[in-house]
Amino acid sequence: MPATDPDIAAMSFEAALKELELIVDRLEKGTVELEESIAIYARGEALKRHCSDLLKNAEQRIEKITLGADGRPGGTEPLDVD
Repeated sequence: MPATDPDIAAMSFEAALKELELIVDRLEKGTVELEESIAIYARGEALKRHCSDLLKNAEQRIEKITLGADGRPGGTEPLDVD
């Protein structure tokens, strides 16, 4: 499921990861009020999903170079994605 929050959907991987790290840090410190904790946890989930989607898309674009019998590059094929 893609990120539905427009500002999250427009974020780069690095920006989303940085914000997610800040959220985790705030939640781990335990100094956030309950209502705000719930809100930032939900945003963190959306950021995590967005980062995951961006990584999956990047993996799908990566190809490996295949070599022919003579050792020369013979083309490319999709990277095996587990």
